[in-house]
Amino acid sequence: MRLIDCQTHVFSPEFAEFLFKNQGIVQPERVGEAVVVHFGKYQALRIKPFDYSPEKKLADMDANGVEYSILAPNIPSPADLDFELREPGAVISNNYTAELCVKYPKRFRGLAVLPFTTIEAVLLEYERAVHAKGLSGILLLSNLGGRMVDDPYWDPLYQALESDGVPAVIHPTLPTWSEAIYDHSMIPMMGFMVDHSFAMLRLILGGVLERHPSLKIVHPHCGGVLPYLMPRIDEQTEVKGRGREFITKAPSEYYKSVYMDIVSPSEKTVRFSVDFAGTERMLFGSDHPWIKIESMVEIFNRLGLSEQEAEAVGYRNAAELFRIS
Repeated sequence: MRLIDCQTHVFSPEFAEFLFKNQGIVQPERVGEAVVVHFGKYQALRIKPFDYSPEKKLADMDANGVEYSILAPNIPSPADLDFELREPGAVISNNYTAELCVKYPKRFRGLAVLPFTTIEAVLLEYERAVHAKGLSGILLLSNLGGRMVDDPYWDPLYQALESDGVPAVIHPTLPTWSEAIYDHSMIPMMGFMVDHSFAMLRLILGGVLERHPSLKIVHPHCGGVLPYLMPRIDEQTEVKGRGREFITKAPSEYYKSVYMDIVSPSEKTVRFSVDFAGTERMLFGSDHPWIKIESMVEIFNRLGLSEQEAEAVGYRNAAELFRIS
């Protein structure tokens, strides 16, 4: 079975050094060979260079039958940094991802990160990263440099993505409401999943998918909490009339065009999301190196999909979405 890993991370060594220029909430610390990135008091992530290296990724891909990986930089994103660092940070990160894709064209495709400063700067880096550097999509954070994902300010970006047929992959970053949930490690435990679900819901209720019906969105981690809560959301909009200012259909109707990946430690959760979305909108993913690829391969193999369904989830949907011939 051919596999494309649609959620797998890299981290530019140059960008890791660049983080030390930041004066705001993102603060790096050297601990041995690792860089521990502190998001203030709220969250800390340990970045070990070898874990994110192309050599490690390729070895793990080969060991688990993964033909291609869609590379995405991990957080912090350039948009999490001081305003004046965001644009050069995006250039550094995107150059690294693009270099890996050029060096390993039969193994890697990449997602661009954008600075989310001004819309002009965002479109400039989008054009450079996607059209000049050949990256295959963008990473859409759960909040964009202080603005929400459904802010009409970003509509020119969504118009460009829609026109070009380039997918946007949602990814959590530090929630704006971290103060309320940072204790007990609740941010990585649950906050990230809820926060990127709010981002997806904003794209629906804020009218982004109404205005841009052909926009390609990937909502990872089995859709967070949205598949489970979508019947309640529909009831709220269609029966109680709440949140319908910018939509003309039930939220679940817009969500039918959105892709999800299977990344979850729970086979039961993966089965639920596949049943909810159908195999034509599901993608294989691992969240490597945070999760071992073999763990997700084992769950994927236990789903009991037909050969045609397994091919769709494992490879065909991603090949079409990210234009891999």
